[in-house]
Amino acid sequence: MSMRKHFLIGAAFVALTATASAQTPPKFGQPIAPGDVAPWDISIGPDGVGLPPGRGTVAQGEAVYAAKCQACHGEKGAGRPNDRLVGGKGTIAPNQAPVKTVGSYWPYATTLFDYIRRAMPFQDSKSMTDDEVYAVSAYILNLNEIIRKDDVLDAQSLPKVRMPNRDGFIPFPRNPK
Repeated sequence: MSMRKHFLIGAAFVALTATASAQTPPKFGQPIAPGDVAPWDISIGPDGVGLPPGRGTVAQGEAVYAAKCQACHGEKGAGRPNDRLVGGKGTIAPNQAPVKTVGSYWPYATTLFDYIRRAMPFQDSKSMTDDEVYAVSAYILNLNEIIRKDDVLDAQSLPKVRMPNRDGFIPFPRNPK
């Protein structure tokens, strides 16, 4: 059989299959109810949209960190066995080996809150209260010398925290349709 004949047979098959499938929609599952999506729709944007009520201090965060974070991220965020959270200041520059931590690399403090709330502690993700997440965020930001020891984080103050590497990223505007 010639190559052209193979191509024509394949094209005809694709056209017939596409026509048949366009007439019969798939029948998988059922529509999801908004109440079922709500517990998973917890994204926080850089501007703080979506931050929940609550508040936390550095002192409160130190206690929560010791109980729920230190085993994986080390004393005062030094790392081991998992990622280091503190340090690396000034290493995100050309011709240097970057040390990517919350204090040196992350562009937004709201992203820290979002990640902790969604994924930590690793063995029991989404188990911390919003107050605990604000407190741990405050503690980590304080360890990185980004906020003061007496600062309080909440939905109004967290988006105002200016991260050292905020301007180190190129904006990628998206056009959702």
